[in-house]
Amino acid sequence: MSMTPKKPVLIELDSPAPTPAEAPPVPDLDPPPALPEGRAMQIATRLAARPASRLTRFFWQAALSLTGFLASVAAWNFVNDLIAAHPVLGVVGAVLFGAFVLAAALMALRELAAWARLRRLDRVHKAVTEALGADDLRQARRVVGQLEALYAGRPELDWARARLNERKADMFDAEALFALAEAELMAPLDAAARIEVEAAARSVATVTALVPLALADVFAALAANLRMIRRVAEIYGGRGGAFGSWRLARTVMTHLVATGAVAAGDDLIETIAGGGVLSKISRRFGEGVVNGALTARVGVAAMEVCRPMPFARLERPRVTNLVSRALKGLFGRD
Repeated sequence: MSMTPKKPVLIELDSPAPTPAEAPPVPDLDPPPALPEGRAMQIATRLAARPASRLTRFFWQAALSLTGFLASVAAWNFVNDLIAAHPVLGVVGAVLFGAFVLAAALMALRELAAWARLRRLDRVHKAVTEALGADDLRQARRVVGQLEALYAGRPELDWARARLNERKADMFDAEALFALAEAELMAPLDAAARIEVEAAARSVATVTALVPLALADVFAALAANLRMIRRVAEIYGGRGGAFGSWRLARTVMTHLVATGAVAAGDDLIETIAGGGVLSKISRRFGEGVVNGALTARVGVAAMEVCRPMPFARLERPRVTNLVSRALKGLFGRD
């Protein structure tokens, strides 16, 4: 039986075969690394802005009322029994109990005064907006007088108030008068508020980058933002108490969540790009940069809420500038 060699099989194609230049690219099996999104700040912001339900508020109000009532009755009975058994010790206990009640009353008055100061800032802000909308010079002069009275007890603003008092009579337009008041009174306060915002952004970025514990960056970001909002309110004349500061922080955070400002926006593009570069070295470094940027955005929102005047003549602080200055301070450069 003879073996004949097999001939090659030729297949005729209807169309010409593609050239290597026309071949599709080889798919990349490794997905590109995700950009940092500031997870800690987003969680902290939503925690602070989350409203409590009516049932939860009713529960805590009832629990605190019952606890206070039982503690008061127990203390009263203890003092009475102590007076009956040991008169001298009973008198000492009664004095200490009275001192505690007095301290609690003074703290309540301080909280009420702090709440009143925050409401005063809000009233002045609304009055400035209304005067600008009406373009009423007489109303504008009255509102500027309220601004001067608001900062009458601030020695560091004496020179600014003196300059405003010298030049305000030369202004014959409401917008020009408010521009002068903003330039003289708000400029030093804005500078101090920016320093606080930069310090908070630097703190959040450092903790996120260096602390590897789970949820530690969330609590650190929440604490730093609450402290920053309170300091910003104090700079502009609010000096909020514990409850007033928490309510103010919730107002700022709720505004940010409602407007979607906790997500990446146009003012964070450069920062996120820088965080993406750092994330190639360390994922936590990239997250730290973005968390610091989101903290700066919270600080800008706090300035807008606490400031008794809207930004008009003076430029609104930019997040990228605040973050760049904060990170320069982090690395020890002037």
